[in-house]
Formats: sequence, structure tokens, C-alpha cells
Amino acid sequence: MGGIRIKEGDIFCVKLESDKKFFQYIISDVTMLNSYVIRVFKMSYPIDKLPDLSEIVKDQVDFYAHVFLRAGLKFGFWEKVGNVSDVGTAEVLFRHTNDWIDPKVKVSDKWQVWKANEPFISIGKLTGRYKDSEIGVVLSPVNILDRMRTGKYKSSFPS
Repeated sequence: MGGIRIKEGDIFCVKLESDKKFFQYIISDVTMLNSYVIRVFKMSYPIDKLPDLSEIVKDQVDFYAHVFLRAGLKFGFWEKVGNVSDVGTAEVLFRHTNDWIDPKVKVSDKWQVWKANEPFISIGKLTGRYKDSEIGVVLSPVNILDRMRTGKYKSSFPS
């Protein structure tokens, strides 16, 4: 694992129970701890098939996330399968609140939003177009797998 070089455009395969899905590392975000930002694709594939990587990146994006990529490799949650230079556009809007660490806070009025490598913008309550922004904290591999399997994170975030 230590010898695996990670660079923008790398494609990773996640084997789920009966199929597999793919995601791509698209950019490092210095705004959020210089973490890896990935785009996870919607399509799932049979376990025994490796589709053409250039076709995978044309699929609809399911979600974007900041993640500890090397931890996922180390613990075998995913494997690197190649690289495609087409990383799309990283115009995704992320959101964050420090209230997420307090389980008693159900609704935060201290939200911040940003795009990768741009400054945080304090918005207060999460309203309008900001409600659809992606959770921006750096997530564990388990969080990514949960969302790939179920469409949502098991971790609770305030609304």
C-alpha cells in the first residue's frame, strides 16, 4: 500500500456484497485539510467485470466527498484500478458546521459553504440551494461505503 502513488484522475473500485462501484479522485482541497475529493459514480457492475475506465467517468455522479483515500487502500475497502485524466469539473458546493460533532444539535445555524480550494463562506442557516450541498468534512472509508450501499451516511449531521 505504501508504494501506491495516488494522483488526480485515479479510479478506485469498491466491491460491495453482490456488485461493485467506482469512484475517482478529482482534486485535493487545501480548504479542508488538503484532503482528497472524490466523485462516486452511480452505476454498479457485476463483480467479475472491469468496465472500460473511460466509460466509467462518463457515468452520472452519485455524490462527492472528502475522504482518507490511503486508509481505504490500507484496510482493503477499495483498490486502485487505473487513471483517466478526465476529472470533470470540481464546481461542487460543500457544507460544514462545527455543530456536527455535538449530537444534541439537531439544527445548526452556523453553516459554512465552499468550493474546493476556495474560502469558506458563512451562511448561518442552511436554506435554499445550500440544502443540497455535499457534506464537506473529511470522511472515513466506512462512511463512503455506507453511502455507496444505502444512499446516505450513517453518521448524523445537523440539518
